[in-house]
Amino acid sequence: MSDPLSGIPSGLRYFFGREAQVRRTIEDTALAVFAGWSYEEITTPTIDYYSLFEQGMGSEASNSFRFMDGDGKLLALRPDVTSGVARAAVTLLNRRERPLRLWYVAPVFRQHAKSQAEFRRELTQIGCELFGVSGGPAELEILLIAGEIFDRLGLRDDFVITLNDVEVFNGVVENLKLDSTQRAAMRELVDSRNATDLERLVSQFASVEESRRFADLTQLSGKGDVLDAARQVIMNERSRAALDRLERVWEIITSLNLTDRFEIDLGDVSTLDYYTALNFKIYLKGAGVRVGSGGRYDHLTAKLGKAEPAIGFVIDLDALTDVMLARDGQEPEAQAEATMLRVTSNDSLTTFQEAIAARWRGERVLISPQEVKR
Repeated sequence: MSDPLSGIPSGLRYFFGREAQVRRTIEDTALAVFAGWSYEEITTPTIDYYSLFEQGMGSEASNSFRFMDGDGKLLALRPDVTSGVARAAVTLLNRRERPLRLWYVAPVFRQHAKSQAEFRRELTQIGCELFGVSGGPAELEILLIAGEIFDRLGLRDDFVITLNDVEVFNGVVENLKLDSTQRAAMRELVDSRNATDLERLVSQFASVEESRRFADLTQLSGKGDVLDAARQVIMNERSRAALDRLERVWEIITSLNLTDRFEIDLGDVSTLDYYTALNFKIYLKGAGVRVGSGGRYDHLTAKLGKAEPAIGFVIDLDALTDVMLARDGQEPEAQAEATMLRVTSNDSLTTFQEAIAARWRGERVLISPQEVKR
C-alpha cells in the first residue's frame, strides 16, 4: 500500500514563516563570525561511501541511511560533516597552505533518534574546522569562535561550554585493562552519570575505595578545582597528561576573563571515535539537549590519507532555533566587517587578547599559530 502524500516520514519536517526566518538569521550570524576569523566555505557531498563515516564515527555510523550503489559499493546519506571535510583537507586541499580554515552549513541524516529529546532524523549542522595547528592556540581559536556566535546572537549570559579531554577516560580504561565491550559499557555509564553501576563495574578491576572515588569524580563539573580533585584520584600517566593539557587551556581562559562561560566536566565523554584530546559540548538555557559539540581529531586525518592536527565544532541549528523562537523579539547584533588584522605573537595570551578586541571592533582577524607558542 502506498504512503499518503499528505504526510511526511517521522522525524522530518518543513520550516516556514518566522521559524525559517530565525534559522536564516542564525546562519547569517554564524557565517559572519566565520568570515571574521578568516574561514572559507566548503560543501561536502550529501551521499558518500559508508566506510568514510565508519572510519570516524565508529559504531554510531550504523545509524545512517545506507544503500547499495550500482557497482555494489555501500553508500550512505551523510550522518556527519566532519569526516567529509577532513578527507577533502588531506586530499583535494592537501597542497593548500596551513593553517587551513573551513566552515559549512549542511544537513545530516540519521535513521533513528538518538534519544526522546533528539527526535529529528534530518538535522542541520553549522560548523568549522581548523587543520594544521596543534596545541592550545588552535583550541582557543575554536572555542572563541563558538562563544562569539552565541554572543552575537544575544545569548552571552545563557550558554556554557564544557571541556574535557578524551585521554582522561582512555588512560583510565588502559590502566584497568578493559576490553572493547567493557570500555563501551564504562563509557555509557560515565556519559549517563550512572555512578552506582559505574562504581560496580570499576570495582571488578580496582579497589572499592578507588572505584567509589572515580565514580564520584565523573559526577563533578565546575571550574579549575575539578582538575585538582581529579589528580587526587587519577594516577596513570596518560590521564594525567590529559589533565595537564586541560589545565593549560584553562589558564588561558582564566587570563582572558572568560571563566564564566566555560566549565570542566570529566563526566562528559564523547561517543565519537575520532576525538583524540580536547573535546567539548555547548549547552544553552532553554534547550533540552546540547546545542553544539566539538574537539580535536588528529587521528582521523591519518586514516584518510595524511596525519595532521585538526580541530573543529558543530552547532545544531534546529535546537538553537527552538531556543531563539522561545525568546521572541530577541535579535542578534549587527556585525559589519572591516579591514583584516593579522594577529601574531609569541605569547598565546597576548594573541587572543588582541584577536578578541579586534573582533569586537568589527575587524576580520587572521591568527598565525605557527608563530604562537603554548
